[in-house]
Amino acid sequence: MNYRHLKLIAAFLATSCVMNAEDEGKKRALTDDALYKIEMQATSSDSKTPLWLNANKHGLSSLDKFNGYLRAGILRPQDTDSIRKWSIGYGLDLAVPVNFTSNVVVQQAFAEVRWLHGVLTAGSKEYPMELKNNSLSSGSQTLGINARPVPQLRLALPKYWTLPFANGWLHLKGHIAYGMMTDEKWQHEFTGKKSKYADNVLYHSKAGYIKVGNEDVFCPFSLELGLEMASTFGGTGYAPDGNGGMKAIEGEKGLKGFYHAFIPGGSDVTDGDIYANASGDQLGSWVVRMNWDTDTWKLSLYADKFFEDHSAMFMLDYDGYGSGDNWNSKKKNRYLLYDFKDIMLGAEFDFKYDNWINGIVLEYIYTKYQSGPVYHDRTPSMSDHIGGCDDYYNHGTYPGWQHWGQVIGNPLYQSPIYNDNGSLNIRNNRFMAFHLGIDGRPTDNFSYRVLASWQEGLGSYQDPYDEPHHNVSFLVEGKYNFDNKLLKGWSVKGGYAMDFGKILGHNYGLQLTVVKTGLIKSNKRK
Repeated sequence: MNYRHLKLIAAFLATSCVMNAEDEGKKRALTDDALYKIEMQATSSDSKTPLWLNANKHGLSSLDKFNGYLRAGILRPQDTDSIRKWSIGYGLDLAVPVNFTSNVVVQQAFAEVRWLHGVLTAGSKEYPMELKNNSLSSGSQTLGINARPVPQLRLALPKYWTLPFANGWLHLKGHIAYGMMTDEKWQHEFTGKKSKYADNVLYHSKAGYIKVGNEDVFCPFSLELGLEMASTFGGTGYAPDGNGGMKAIEGEKGLKGFYHAFIPGGSDVTDGDIYANASGDQLGSWVVRMNWDTDTWKLSLYADKFFEDHSAMFMLDYDGYGSGDNWNSKKKNRYLLYDFKDIMLGAEFDFKYDNWINGIVLEYIYTKYQSGPVYHDRTPSMSDHIGGCDDYYNHGTYPGWQHWGQVIGNPLYQSPIYNDNGSLNIRNNRFMAFHLGIDGRPTDNFSYRVLASWQEGLGSYQDPYDEPHHNVSFLVEGKYNFDNKLLKGWSVKGGYAMDFGKILGHNYGLQLTVVKTGLIKSNKRK
């Protein structure tokens, strides 16, 4: 295991403690308002763990027939000191698993400091999806909750900050982060170093969201717009050389690598001098959410438009190169407009008072187009430039948009852990799907949720299925919170799930989770 980032966290936390203690002369113990959590989980299935017992758990899951873990953590949210200019938070969350991809999992290990509205975080932390229901949605296409957290240094406005103009109608939040992937040893074992893998890969993500609305006046409508972008860069990729060995492919290093991850540019060494593309694996989503919020219910409509390069990002590509000796020169004011097909559309309805049904989410996802089936760079004999075959979540140099075998985005893209050939490619990235999520709290102690997904997959442009494959995944889950004095803080959750079809196979499974939570008490200094 790699603990290099823990040293950074320790130094960061020590500095933060001093600043927080000096703020306004008030001192607080680091354990004040800290929460502890102990969790035990066991999963049993007839074959592989069904999708919705495995997915969207921040990577703390396994496909093995029998698996489980014992997990313990302590967490102090930085917003505990919300009335102070400075505040600090930290978390340490460890798991000892059975039949997972590693023997010990450092799920979370972070420290963070807040100054006014800005938060600086160092380490591995589970971040929620933005603009989607984290319990009922199938998942975000770019920054999802399906894979293990990436250790990173992250600067963020985590909550909407009201801009000091526009009379309280404009609000902003977002983040910028750089980190490093931690799964290279697992990649070596999974691929046997016989198919594509990469070492020392760096990570970058950024997002910005603006909200139009004002809760201080009678206006139930609000609009949220955002852009999420991410990339993997740097490091060294390895690919078969055609002679039984592996060739090294160096990623862009140094400050240029960091700069071109933030503002896409540069090129990979495999691009050549003529067909230079942005270096690293660049991807992202345009997101939008419209809300109608009343006293008793809320209705939201949202969209997630994924893109893998500029052709899908702007739905537009330059196609005005000359001919003959001018085949590589821009001569005409001509552009190629791509079809607006690939998108995730969703609707969410929430009742604000507990009942048999509290929330309903319905989603439609289409990813079959990917800028079309043709990719052609201009040549001396044919000047037309068409940028199709985007191959979502895959990349020529890097293992694709995954961490520890789980896609970082939406789990309906088939994760590499399902591959039985040692490949890290996402095999089913062209599909159409419908997803339904329902939850409720009929009593103070009992809650439930139901997830159901139907999917039609075509494989990928590079490796298509012989015919369309279909899949149905289903989950029913119930949770009971004990409220008597003897079992205060205890809860038990049970789930049953199924998969049917050619994409994931036929799987049936049960999952039981027992949790104990509580508040760590300390003697506060006066």
